[in-house]
Amino acid sequence: MTTATITADDLVRRYAEDIAYVAEQAPATDLDALVGQLDSAARNFDIAGINGHEDLETAGTLLGEAINADGIERGVFLRKADELLTPLWDMTSEYRDMVGD
Repeated sequence: MTTATITADDLVRRYAEDIAYVAEQAPATDLDALVGQLDSAARNFDIAGINGHEDLETAGTLLGEAINADGIERGVFLRKADELLTPLWDMTSEYRDMVGD
């Protein structure tokens, strides 16, 4: 079974807007900025009582490791982070409902 290669740009493209909304910042344009925003977003989800914020913290750690990795190791970190970030859209929708957006 072959898995699709996930790049840092893919993750920024998929998740930056939702993370930025919850972090109350402009959308990240690179992986380093995305990692920085994940901490704020996770904290805001936690304060709002939305389940899954721990996964965002873990994804941030994995993405931080990916920044310093290369080759297959980088791909593994990116893929694992992507799996943890998959429910982000639902979490952000719940957050938007709570804050009235």
